Amino acid sequence: MHFNFHFLKFLCPELDKTFSGAEIVECFSQNKDELVIGCTKDEEDIFIRANLLPSISCLSFPDNFKRSKRNTVSLFPQIIGKKISKIDVVNFERAFIAYLDSGDKIVFKLHGTRSNILFYPKDETLPSLLFRNELRDDKNLLVSDLSKNLHLDWNTFSSVEGNASKFLPTLGKIPREWLKKQGYIEAGLEEKWELMKELLDILESPLYAIISDENEYLLSLLPEKEAIFTTSDPIKACNELFRYRVVIQSFEKEKHSWLKQLQEQQKRTKSYIQKTGERLEQLLLETPPSQVADVIMANLHAIESNTEQIALFNFYSGKEEIFKLKVGQSPQKYAENLYRKSKNRKKEIEQLSQNLAEKEKLSLHTASWLEEIEGFKDFRSLRDFIKNNHLTPKSKEHEEQVPFKRFEIEGFEVLVGKSAKSNDDMLRNFAWKEDLWLHAKDVSGSHVLIKYRSGINFPKTVLERAAELAAYYSKNKNESLSPVMYTPAKFVRKVKGTPPGAVMVEKENVLMVKPTGPKEDNK
Repeated sequence: MHFNFHFLKFLCPELDKTFSGAEIVECFSQNKDELVIGCTKDEEDIFIRANLLPSISCLSFPDNFKRSKRNTVSLFPQIIGKKISKIDVVNFERAFIAYLDSGDKIVFKLHGTRSNILFYPKDETLPSLLFRNELRDDKNLLVSDLSKNLHLDWNTFSSVEGNASKFLPTLGKIPREWLKKQGYIEAGLEEKWELMKELLDILESPLYAIISDENEYLLSLLPEKEAIFTTSDPIKACNELFRYRVVIQSFEKEKHSWLKQLQEQQKRTKSYIQKTGERLEQLLLETPPSQVADVIMANLHAIESNTEQIALFNFYSGKEEIFKLKVGQSPQKYAENLYRKSKNRKKEIEQLSQNLAEKEKLSLHTASWLEEIEGFKDFRSLRDFIKNNHLTPKSKEHEEQVPFKRFEIEGFEVLVGKSAKSNDDMLRNFAWKEDLWLHAKDVSGSHVLIKYRSGINFPKTVLERAAELAAYYSKNKNESLSPVMYTPAKFVRKVKGTPPGAVMVEKENVLMVKPTGPKEDNK
């Protein structure tokens, strides 16, 4: 109710006492949609600070205000050096007027998200200057049109059949809610009239209270059991509301943003821990390929060429089992491949175990961070904590210098080009010959690189996931299946004179995948 006639009619007499006779010495803005008018009276500084941001609009009247040396602009030069002769509320309207000794007027139109400050030169009916120029309708606003004359008697009340909004349009949300809780909607006409008179009596001798409603701070003129702050001084009420809406509410918004960001990170981390734990358990329960290779090598003499499968005694399990072989490949060569797979399997287990330990450590840190942030009460504590724990993301400028999106898949770093030009940049400056290069086949799209890790073959699961990303970041994004070609980066080269992103591929393999965007693998 801070931008409400029923409050302004008490605020304006106090402002008149404070600012009448004050000389305006400066008028400037240094924050979006905030105007500061600096005055002197009896050799003391006093200010009118109007914050007209739609989300946190409010007024304050501080005794001191330090103007910034940078990013500030002077406004309304016509009022500098003039004195305020009177401040008066506009009858039954969300507005008040500061009358100057020159005959000029400053109108504070406090219409919620369309609030504005207008300057009317002497004897002019239309404003010559607006603070918020985007509100073009205000250029045609006549001061005489603002004032209203309402008759708050029984005859008017009965003529509108007790409709509170028609009888008193200036009521506002909080008084209407009070009427509703008193049973106003279901009451008869005479009972409604008694409730309306009771409400008007309360509004004639209010105690100003700041309350919290759905993460927003509001000013109420009604008795409030859960008030955060109460006062009988309307100027103090404005100043305290400004502190809650501009300072505390902004802090709580930033704090909530960090909590939400860390909660989402914790959710992703726990999901990764679960999936990686399941994959690790699966690997540990599987029979190592080296054991199969041992059985095959021990029975080479019994295996004929081109055998697809054979029953052999497994000395690890102590029983005879069926072993599948690869047609067209000698048993010895097949065993060699199994030994290689077993070696890679061991490295994958080690890498997954390492990744799991790191993510579990991150989860513990995140839980601790969330607990600490919950306890912060001010900007300094929050921002010092964010800085000391290096939680601030890299600047946008720095991010834009990197021509790719970065993902982590089972410990492998995967890079995805951001544009045709960045595809070239990534291939030229960030690719190594043993990296695996992927691209959706026969359509335009991002280049994808799986960064090589010494001594570790690219797991099939990593290849397939990277291929899904390559398909997703291509023209095949909405297809049910997409062919994706892949090859070592050493077989991909840029031909001079070709368009950005165009390359020549000397050798390639193709696999079919479903285009799938980023999941939990994004760093």
